[in-house]
Amino acid sequence: MIEYSYLVKKVVFQIDILPIVKIVSALFVHIFFVAFIIFVYALNGFLPTLYIIQVVYYSFCMFVFVLGLSYITSAVVVFFRDLGQIINILLQVGIWLTPIMWQETMMGEGIRWVLKLNPVYYVVNGYREAFISKEWFWTNPTQLIYFWFVTVLVFALGMTMFRRLRVHFADVL
Repeated sequence: MIEYSYLVKKVVFQIDILPIVKIVSALFVHIFFVAFIIFVYALNGFLPTLYIIQVVYYSFCMFVFVLGLSYITSAVVVFFRDLGQIINILLQVGIWLTPIMWQETMMGEGIRWVLKLNPVYYVVNGYREAFISKEWFWTNPTQLIYFWFVTVLVFALGMTMFRRLRVHFADVL
């Protein structure tokens, strides 16, 4: 919202699309890197299988979850500008708490359940299952239901906060 404050102050501009625009622009980068990974994967002799279509599903999952978070953070950052710095720190911590660059099997069995509370775990593990272990997304219904429950909750909270606070954006910016 702060980056596009000149649009927020316009009465006729629909500011609800600003978080979507930022996420869609990041989605293009994501698509490029997924295509690059598939290319490198194929160069190493691992040809894409039918399981690779799940990447579209997991990308959609992440899109919806991040959109909900973006609505929350973009609404609050207008009033609490330092939240942007806090979010950067939390993202760094989140990268290391999510098994992106390491495998969950490196952790003890007692702590793995804590990892699974992170909704991003579902997506990261899903990418791993699509590329490496060749499993469909519905094979783990508990994680599927938990992810969508949290995602719908975050999205609903984000939309509610954004819609209630957007009338004040132009005044604060």
